[in-house]
Amino acid sequence: MTRAQLNDREWEFIEPFLPVGGFGPYPERLREQFEGVIWRFRTGSQWREMPERFGAWQTVYNRFMRWRDAGVFQALLEEAIAEAARRDEIDMSLVSVDS
Repeated sequence: MTRAQLNDREWEFIEPFLPVGGFGPYPERLREQFEGVIWRFRTGSQWREMPERFGAWQTVYNRFMRWRDAGVFQALLEEAIAEAARRDEIDMSLVSVDS
């Protein structure tokens, strides 16, 4: 498993947040496309340099843009914070309410 790959537990947390429309994305490709987004931001590479194992870079880029516009990443962040709070794993001393 590479740093761009999700383990099954992580994927089970993320998958419900990803919208699946009537015409795509195909559910069996969602995980690799999401991992492609992770790869892109972890490496800082250009979208065009994305390895083919994640699918066509244009497709992954378009999914990212749609997910961004749909608020998927904001919802994931909010749920991750809520889940950490439910587990009492949040350190509020690290929270900054500044701007």
